[in-house]
Amino acid sequence: AGEEGKLFGSVGTSDIVAACRDAGIEIAKSEIRLPEGVFRVTGEYTVVIHLHADVDAELKVNVVAEE
Repeated sequence: AGEEGKLFGSVGTSDIVAACRDAGIEIAKSEIRLPEGVFRVTGEYTVVIHLHADVDAELKVNVVAEE
C-alpha cells in the first residue's frame, strides 16, 4: 500500500474467497456482496455473504498492507 493506505491494486471477491479458503471456510464468489465495489484502501470492511434466499451472513474483512 502507498500513502494514506491506498492499495496499488484492489481486494475483490476472488481475494476474499482465497482468504476464506486459507482459513478453512468454503464460499463461492457468487455469494459475496460488495455493494460499494472492491476495496482500494486499507481498513476494516463488512462483507455480506448471501447464503440462501432468506439467509445472509456478515463477514469482517481486514485489509492490511503487505510487509
